Amino acid sequence: MIQHKEIGSIDLRKKIKQKEICFGGNRKLKIYGTLKCRSGKRMKRENRVFFGSENEAKSHGYRPCGHCMKNEYKKWKNGFI
Repeated sequence: MIQHKEIGSIDLRKKIKQKEICFGGNRKLKIYGTLKCRSGKRMKRENRVFFGSENEAKSHGYRPCGHCMKNEYKKWKNGFI
């Protein structure tokens, strides 16, 4: 997990291009989603974190986004509620 405030813009773009970062998340809400998600783009920089895989996000206790990852969110919701 990489916090947005701890990585520079150039390094961030480089890691995304090299597929080292594939998902973004909200540190306070414990939600992860795709990098293109509109909800994710609106969050504050200090709350944003990045993950290399879904498994990494899940291992840190994050749940899928209900906007950009609808199928994964439904599976998560049905498994826990």
